[in-house]
Order: sequence, then C-alpha cells, then structure tokens
Amino acid sequence: MRKIFLFFILWSTTTAGYISAQENVAFTPKKRVISPEVNDDNTVTFRVFAPQASQVYVVGNWMDKDAAGQAGKAEMQRQDDYWIYRSPKLASDLFLYNIQVDNAIWSDPLNVYQIRDVGNIFNYFVTGGDQSSLYQVADVAHGTIAKRWYNSPTLGMNRRITVYTPPGYEMDKGEYPVLYLLHGMGGDEEAWPSLGRVAQIMDNLLAAGKIKPMLVVMPNGHVSNTAAPGESSKGQYPIDFFTPDVGTGKMEESFADVIGFVETNYRVKKQKAARAIAGLSMGGSHTLFISSYIPNTFDYIGLFSAAFRMNEKAESPVFDQFEKNLVKQRDNGYQLYWIGMGKEDFLYKTGKEYREKLDHIKMPYTYYESEGGHTWSNWRTYLTLFLPQLF
Repeated sequence: MRKIFLFFILWSTTTAGYISAQENVAFTPKKRVISPEVNDDNTVTFRVFAPQASQVYVVGNWMDKDAAGQAGKAEMQRQDDYWIYRSPKLASDLFLYNIQVDNAIWSDPLNVYQIRDVGNIFNYFVTGGDQSSLYQVADVAHGTIAKRWYNSPTLGMNRRITVYTPPGYEMDKGEYPVLYLLHGMGGDEEAWPSLGRVAQIMDNLLAAGKIKPMLVVMPNGHVSNTAAPGESSKGQYPIDFFTPDVGTGKMEESFADVIGFVETNYRVKKQKAARAIAGLSMGGSHTLFISSYIPNTFDYIGLFSAAFRMNEKAESPVFDQFEKNLVKQRDNGYQLYWIGMGKEDFLYKTGKEYREKLDHIKMPYTYYESEGGHTWSNWRTYLTLFLPQLF
C-alpha cells in the first residue's frame, strides 16, 4: 500500500501529462494523458497511472449502488502501467466520481476539477447536450457571485450568505425581484453555487431570454454555524451532516432577518409579487414552513424533493399553527406552488402525504415527477424548470 501511495504522489506532482511547474524552465514535453475524456457520444474514458496496483475502480454517482447502499463502481482494465475504463453513454449532466486503488479512495490526479459535497471531495466532469450546456460557462454576459455577512438579531450572530446579482446590476439603477434558494441537510451557502451551478444556469438562461433578471440569495440553513466550513471563526472543524439545529424551526423563525438584509442592502422590489422561495430536501422543509409562517410574503414557492417535519419533538411557533398558516397562505393567494420529486426518492412517500394534505384543503399546486432519486441531477433540473415560471 505504501508503494502505491508513493507512486501516486510522485506521479501526480511531476508527470501529469507535462512537467509544468513554474520553476522547471527547461523540460521535455511528453504526450499528454487526459482523464476524464468526454467522448462525442457522451461515453467517458478514464485513465489512471498505477503500475503496482492490483485493482483500480472508477466510483461514480451515475452507477447503481450495491446491496449495502455503497456507491457503485466499475473495474478498470490494465494497459501497461495505466488502468483504463470507458463508461457507457451518459445523460447530459454533471457527474461526480473518485478513483479506488485497491482499498484506498483517491481523487483523479489528472482532473483538477473538484467539488466538496458535505465532508467529501469529488472530481467532476460535464457531458455534452442541451441540459448540461446550462451548467457550463458560456461566452455570454455574466452575473456576480458575492459572499456577504449579515446580522441576524433573531439568532444573535453575524452570518454569511451567497448572493447572485444579474449582469449589469452594478451599472444600472433598476430594482429586481429575488429568489431565495435554500440547500439541503449537510449543505451550506456554497452548495447551490458549486453543486447546483446557479451562476452558470442563471447566466445561460438570461442570455437565452428564458428568465427574468433577478437576484438569487442563498443562505446557510444550519443556524448553529455562521458560515460554510473553514469560512468562520469556528475554524477548520469536522463537518457534520446532521447539526443540532436541524428541525428546530430556528431557521424559519429567523428568515425575516435574511429578507431584511437583502431589502436594505440591494436594489430589489419589496412586494410579494417580486419574491420567490425554493429549497431542496431540508431546504424544501424550510421553504414550506417559512412560506406558511409568513404567508403573505412569497408569490412563488418551490419544493424540490422536500422533507417535511424533521424533528417531531421540537417546539416552535413555526410548527404550532402550521395547518392554519397553510390555509392563510392559500387564502392570501400566490402565483405558483411548484413541487418536484423523483420516483425513486426516499422522500417520495413524504411528498405524497404532503400533497394529500394540500389536496385536503384544496390548495393549488403544480406537480412534476421525474426519474431518479434524491440527487443534485434532479435538483439542478428542477431549478431550470422553476426559474422560467418566476415573475
């Protein structure tokens, strides 16, 4: 195992196609090795230099999980000192993967493109096609992503949010509508911009004339943290998927502080018709409770694979009068109540029961059912379907 480790470190730092460190002024170019290589038919070729390995696998999120629920993997085939694997044709999407060498998980040394998801780092690649083209940086006008700190009097702390402003915002004097976009459990204010590709999706849909210019505000839904890991005075702490605040109602109770900061510090329209809120999983739970707790605030509501009540023992005014608040929200009216859910999502039953609740009180909604489960692939798709219906 130690020999494999040394081979990986030596190779990844000195022979990744070219010896290209700045201090190496004179060098002999070598044939460049590419991994992953997205082919014209959306198959993908992976190459790994591991001459002393016994087995090498690609571990990818497009593969079916095994019987124990572990990530699916495909065995690579040895060709001299390299290991090669060519995937089947993949959908038009963004995919995550790692490399397994014998019993160790690695990042692909030839792929510098990485994303953090909760406490794990993955390589990623984007295949071709119409849907995935929305996730790429195109030669179009670009908006701005800013990381801002705001004061939350309700929570008694300063917290960080991510804000997308559309192209031209800094130079004009107009006012814009706002989408408040909430992440899932384990996420933070960096999840939607990175895994969700918000800036790319917004820029590309705006350039195509398919959506209205708007701000997208992405807060941190874990109120026991002030910011994403490593971005606060808490330091480099171990990342927890299930933080103590999950399901307590504190995020919902304090959400007016986020709206107040945005409407004080940005040129935005301050009417219900110019506010939308949407969220995935835990963020979907936050969305349905926030939009009913302050029921005359949002004209557009989006639930992406939404959870419902996440802690039955928690006491909060957000939960106490939920059914009555929901009726008030219905009676006050809204433009869109959009629900997306995958057929294989582990929250499918939860979503069905929630829709039955809405049916019981005759609360109108739009339902979209997709293939797949509780995945970023679905949530990115839901966002691209939701955005054109706003404002």
